[in-house]
Amino acid sequence: MGIADHCSRLLLLLVFVPLTSRVTHAVDIRPNVTSPKIITAFIQGEIMLGGLFPVHQKGDGEHACGAINVDRGVERLEAMMFTIDEINRNKSVLPGIRLGASIYDTCARATYALEQSLEFIRASFTSLDASEFVCTDGSTARAKTTPTAVAGVIGGSYSTVSMQVANLLRLFKLPQVSYASTSAALSDKTRFDYFVRTVPPDDLQAKAIADIVQEFNWTYVSTVASEGEYGESGIEQFQQEAKARNICLAATVKIIGNANNSTFDKVIYELLQKPKANVVIVFCRVEHAKGLLDAATRQNHSGRFIWIASDAWGRNDAPVKKNNLAAQGAITLELQSTPIKVFENYFIGLDPHSNKRNPWFKEYWQAVHKCKWPSDKTLYRQDVGTICTGYEPFDRKLTQQEGKVQFIYDAVYAMALALDKMHRELCPNTDRLCSAMTKIDGETLHKQYLQNVSFQDGYDAKISFDKSGNAPGRYTIMNFQRNRTTRQYEYREIGRWANNLELDMEKIIWAGGTYDVPTSRCSEPCKEGHIKNMRSGDQCCWICTKCLPWEYVKDEKTCDPCEDGKWPYENKTGCFPLEIEHMTWNTLFAIIPICLAGVGILATSFTISLFVMFNDTPVVMASGRELSYMLLSGCLFCYLMTFVLLAMPSSVVCAFQRFGVGFGFSIVYSALLTKTNRISRIFESARKSAKRPPFISPKSQIVIAGILISIQVLFTSVWLLLEPPGTKLFYPDEKKAQIILKCKSDDISFLVSLVYNMLLIIICTIYAVKTRKIPENFNESKFIGFSMYTTCIIWLAFVPIYFGTLNSFKIQITTLCVSISLSATVALLCLFLPKVYIIVFQPQKNVRKLTMNSASYKMAPTGSTGTSNNYAPSSEHIRLNVQQRFGAGTTTETETDRDSLASL
Repeated sequence: MGIADHCSRLLLLLVFVPLTSRVTHAVDIRPNVTSPKIITAFIQGEIMLGGLFPVHQKGDGEHACGAINVDRGVERLEAMMFTIDEINRNKSVLPGIRLGASIYDTCARATYALEQSLEFIRASFTSLDASEFVCTDGSTARAKTTPTAVAGVIGGSYSTVSMQVANLLRLFKLPQVSYASTSAALSDKTRFDYFVRTVPPDDLQAKAIADIVQEFNWTYVSTVASEGEYGESGIEQFQQEAKARNICLAATVKIIGNANNSTFDKVIYELLQKPKANVVIVFCRVEHAKGLLDAATRQNHSGRFIWIASDAWGRNDAPVKKNNLAAQGAITLELQSTPIKVFENYFIGLDPHSNKRNPWFKEYWQAVHKCKWPSDKTLYRQDVGTICTGYEPFDRKLTQQEGKVQFIYDAVYAMALALDKMHRELCPNTDRLCSAMTKIDGETLHKQYLQNVSFQDGYDAKISFDKSGNAPGRYTIMNFQRNRTTRQYEYREIGRWANNLELDMEKIIWAGGTYDVPTSRCSEPCKEGHIKNMRSGDQCCWICTKCLPWEYVKDEKTCDPCEDGKWPYENKTGCFPLEIEHMTWNTLFAIIPICLAGVGILATSFTISLFVMFNDTPVVMASGRELSYMLLSGCLFCYLMTFVLLAMPSSVVCAFQRFGVGFGFSIVYSALLTKTNRISRIFESARKSAKRPPFISPKSQIVIAGILISIQVLFTSVWLLLEPPGTKLFYPDEKKAQIILKCKSDDISFLVSLVYNMLLIIICTIYAVKTRKIPENFNESKFIGFSMYTTCIIWLAFVPIYFGTLNSFKIQITTLCVSISLSATVALLCLFLPKVYIIVFQPQKNVRKLTMNSASYKMAPTGSTGTSNNYAPSSEHIRLNVQQRFGAGTTTETETDRDSLASL
């Protein structure tokens, strides 16, 4: 060993020995609160193991140690001594070599445990060369006593204790095996390279608790942790697991080490500030867990919280004592262990008279049986209870065995098996200690043997250590409930966790004795088709907002509109393609215009047929046969356009629609305009002179009408060239579940294409007004006027209806079809119904009259017809005689003119 190592170790000894000395001489005369001299439970052996156990609870104030730790102190210590006895009887482990132990009390305090641990390293200094030290008389120095070296240490219990001790032992390369320290920080091999444990780290426990919370769909929980490595590290690991599972933390409370009733009352108050967080995760030392339940009981909040507690609470009776109602329904984790029956028999058989190797057993006996030993200084007080005899019976079940007994058993066996393998390799030919193991190399023992130990302990557990020195994670899950048979409160196993959660839901009884799973959510889950509108800074509190009808739920926080041509499913999980709509023949919107057009086609066809049959009769001839046939063909064309407009859109159909509507109207109104213009010109000419007006012959009228029609054809052709016909998918509104197959042209273009026909209608209407007072025998102009007035009303109604129904293509198409049919019907009825009536029902009137004696036409007065001041003469009556008026001509011209005049 180098000089530097000697110096560093000597410095440590000089620092810690004074502290140890002070403790050695401190004696407290109170019977239940001890701060003893360095006392050890001792088993003589050739290879010694150290042991650290919280025999006493943590003291307060100037006292390092408190009352005897009934739940987890003496029983754990006895478990180590029992295991050493079993190993010494076992001929297959360290045969011929006796294993011993030197066990110390840590009083659940890290600094006190560190002082006790100095006893384990004293032997390291016996390796110093005594020849280097000379006494004042010149003789060589010699040690008064030789401390017993330990091969390794079993302990400690609390993580803070183990961390302090591990920092010391690593300097002297002493292996350490803990049976209860679960802090995740102890997995750090750069800091704790000589530390292993038979229990899993808290990060696995935190994962198990997070799995439980997730299993019950609790998303909003509070946490309470003890100050120190165990509580803070455990709750930090849980927070990481919770975040990965979208579990939110409501209140996060830390309990200070020297907490009192006021502290726990404040903790309960803070938990109550989050009324929707019914579940509380507890990573506390057992005394803090008890203080928490005491406060809940004291403030009458029993049953208010569901406690999910770590293994520190486990199945201990201390926290729930006198707090049954406050603890009811709690779910606690206990490191999975099997009660060791042989140890139970051993422990129940112990008595304070025969158990001399455990210096704390009498104190334990006194606390368990609530009696006083005769030697106790308080014996003669009035409040003293029963006197201890040492023969009081143990009354407990096997299931009440302390939960860490198996882990202590495994820890001692792990160390013993590592020593056994080391001995077999270093001392192969002897069952005694050879020189190679006279002084055990802790580094070799730990890294080559202890770290690689693997065995079945005989109690359903396989022991091995991973590269971080941790044992496999396995937990028993308990539920604190009232037994419905015995009516007593007890812990009942409801499941297990070993990387996966296994729960028997039917065994769980919650607070209030109900089987209904409580809730712990800030906000209830949103219904189908709703999203979460998150509150600022809190991912578990939200307001549910319903997606709009055309939106789907993209994720839990976002609604997105479906693409064009798609619509959300009923559950809003996605969008489906809409069925393309177009006008079909079997809908009411198509049947109505079809029926109207059909009647119009029949009526028009009948009229044409009738006119053809009576083509040379006066009524037909007087109608102007050429323009009448043109007008009837225009009406027929308009009726036929209904079927084109109702047809499924295609390039051909769309082209014909755009051409046909305007073309049909132009035939009708060009013919009417030509006719009204001719009548107006004839009678205007008659007022002024006897000269025949030009272009009044039938041929001229056909040419004029043809020119007017060709203008419409020209405009339509240009439109088709500039905007080629085709189809498109039209989405009238993204907020509507509809996709329509329409022609590519827009509605404005269609309206513009009808401007020319509107102009024809307006001009026809003006002429109809001008010719409204012609003689009765020429009163076809009156029918034309009535037709134009009605047509104007139809069109004035059509435009707003058409453009006001853009959101319903069926109504729009129906409106267009009906308007076209009505326009044609008005012309048909007004202009041809009187003639048809005469032809069919009054054939006697279907005769030619070349003179119209009864008709008179008011002309402007002339000079020869002047009036006096007191007499208003009647207007000049003009006898309209065709022969006299227009003179004689050839026979053909005369007949033509007669027909032309009759057409008036």
